[in-house]
Amino acid sequence: MKSKNLSENILRSVKSKGFKYIDLPSVIEANHIVQRSGENFRKFIFSFTDHNGSELCLRPDLTIASCLRYLENNLKGKEKIFYSGQAYRKSQNKKDSIIRNQIGFEILGSKDEKNDDKEIINTSLKLLQNIKHSSGTLTIGNVEIFNLLISKLDIPKRWRLRLSRHFWREKYFNDLLKRLETNADVDPTIVEIDKKRYVKMLEEDLSNIVAGRTINEILNRFDQKIKDPRGVNKGKNVSKIIKDFLKIKCPINKAANKLNEFFKKNRINLAVDQKYFPISNRKISKLNVVFSASFGRQLEYYTGMVFKIDIKSKSLSKNIINGGRYDGLILDLGSKKQIPAVGAALNL
Repeated sequence: MKSKNLSENILRSVKSKGFKYIDLPSVIEANHIVQRSGENFRKFIFSFTDHNGSELCLRPDLTIASCLRYLENNLKGKEKIFYSGQAYRKSQNKKDSIIRNQIGFEILGSKDEKNDDKEIINTSLKLLQNIKHSSGTLTIGNVEIFNLLISKLDIPKRWRLRLSRHFWREKYFNDLLKRLETNADVDPTIVEIDKKRYVKMLEEDLSNIVAGRTINEILNRFDQKIKDPRGVNKGKNVSKIIKDFLKIKCPINKAANKLNEFFKKNRINLAVDQKYFPISNRKISKLNVVFSASFGRQLEYYTGMVFKIDIKSKSLSKNIINGGRYDGLILDLGSKKQIPAVGAALNL
């Protein structure tokens, strides 16, 4: 009964902020999940095949189910919605429950990005008033700042794409940095063989087709790739810049200064205003508010501001709320254009 009352109080709090309640389907197409999270994620979902041969699964994530609803119902413009229910996901830790009870709330289709980010965080803080805690931490990150940094680094375009795409896969991302430091992805023998092929191809008809591409296209591509054996020192320097950036962690009111000092020191043409962040107070009620450059690596679909709230009580330390901006998710699910989206979920 106590849990039910807590849930009802939280739902009332969300509704009081102007969000509209919606129902979400419990079963969705499995390919929507796998497309976003990769084949490795398949082992965490509960899937089955229907009589038409389509692979379906119990929703492992309420956000994707909500975005599919917006897309499939051809909705337009701003929507403030909330929902409650269970997400079903297997875990490698046998102590974890496979059922997660959540209350989620989102703002979809609105172009007022900064104010929407603030509203989602302020709504989260209001919900927290229903939950007893003695202290806690609100951690804020921003995936967009990381991607802007990557775009300014002196590395080939394909390396920028790799690092941005795999930021959320921490172990693989660290492996990429090692390869960047050592040139382990470049085999000098193969490079020399390719150079000889390049010279030979220059003598051929450039319009001839080889493996689906013209010789001219192949040569242009090689011109780009030949610049990527990088000097070892350059790779080490870029890797160090990235690692140093990811170490930045400070009270939120010092975030802009810390970042700008870092950019200036490393001669990177970027600057951040403190107003860029949805909150500038280093303490709100019982929560310390910090900025962490490495935070935001839980899910692939985050594109901008990300945050989490961890709370402490006498007997418990718990991550209670997670959220962020995912402007590309509805586009990736099949929309013809990018639709702004930001939201959060409270774990009951």
